[in-house]
Amino acid sequence: MKLVIAVVNQQDSRRLHDALVESGFRFTEIASTGGFLRQGNVTLLTGVADDEVETVLELIRQHCQTRERAVDVTPPDTRVYAHPVGQALTVPAGGAQVFILNIEQVIHV
Repeated sequence: MKLVIAVVNQQDSRRLHDALVESGFRFTEIASTGGFLRQGNVTLLTGVADDEVETVLELIRQHCQTRERAVDVTPPDTRVYAHPVGQALTVPAGGAQVFILNIEQVIHV
């Protein structure tokens, strides 16, 4: 048995949620925030049999896409003195960060 923890972009979460439900997977959904871009994420926790891990990973791959996002890198203190032309850096955002852990026991109460 495995615990799959998937941190996904909020824009992708509904599609993944629907696909997991349609495929018969039970999961817990937790709202979370990314540290780098400080954007909304959703963390999904699901316990699956060892042979179902690849199915869950494929659903995540199909429904969580990486996209480019422009981030303002103008130092905040320059805004006090003038109206600077913003400098933007393009970084990848979205997709999913997935952790897979061994589970010793699962109990449904």
